[in-house]
Amino acid sequence: MNYVTLNNGVKMPILGFGVYQISDTAECERVVSEAIQVGYRSIDTAQAYRNEEAVGNAVRKSGLPREEFFLTSKVWISNAGYEKAKASIDKSLRRLQTNYIDLMLIHQPFNDYYGTYRAMEEYYKAGKLKAIGVSNFYPDRFIDIAQFSEIPPMVNQVETHVFNQQKQAQKIMEKYNTQIESWGPFAEGRNDFFTNETLTAIGNQYGKSVAQVALRYLIQRNVVVIPKTVTKERMIQNFDVFDFELTSEDMEKIAQLDLAQSLFFSHTDPEIVEYMTGLSRKA
Repeated sequence: MNYVTLNNGVKMPILGFGVYQISDTAECERVVSEAIQVGYRSIDTAQAYRNEEAVGNAVRKSGLPREEFFLTSKVWISNAGYEKAKASIDKSLRRLQTNYIDLMLIHQPFNDYYGTYRAMEEYYKAGKLKAIGVSNFYPDRFIDIAQFSEIPPMVNQVETHVFNQQKQAQKIMEKYNTQIESWGPFAEGRNDFFTNETLTAIGNQYGKSVAQVALRYLIQRNVVVIPKTVTKERMIQNFDVFDFELTSEDMEKIAQLDLAQSLFFSHTDPEIVEYMTGLSRKA
């Protein structure tokens, strides 16, 4: 496994496993257990995914030392603010069945995220969080929190894939020594991702799949990736991306696929903001 070193010296696997939309406890526990068997040690969950407990069960039942794992969770919008965030982090610790979380992120740039970040800074200083950061903070709000926080964000997890490569956002994160992390590295199959001619042709050169080429491209750009799948065969395939290297010509061809826009939603669209914040008020 390859690692990135965060701005506080913590090492984070560059390849992890995501559990978004696996809300059934038994199913999530099975999937994470299989991922651990394959070799994944970085698991990305969130309060809003409602599967922290399943992740904790799988990690505990693996019999492996807690120190071998890198667990990430995220504070949801409805838990924003200093006191509510602290209470929610305590719940995440209990659900994950651990006395520390390797990385805690603010899930969305809405509600009192400054109060949330202060709570995370406090828990970081106490050793209950080994690293802290944000998710879905695009350049304007990312710069805002990076400029005015006591402890600069160590990670920013944003939609990043071949069709939305976040090149400018990554440069800004690098300026603040913040690690970019991708959610949705396969764009959830949108835009005919898995049949893309460019990715297919490059993959054929190496005997690799479209998914493997897409992951390798991000990894070579120093982007942390957390692909999600519920099938063990694909877990194995996604894990097998360290035995080949894309050429500069390959990288340039894939760079040309960038549409530089979200395939999901814009965090600056008023309707989207109203929808997401509305969901959190009902949570």
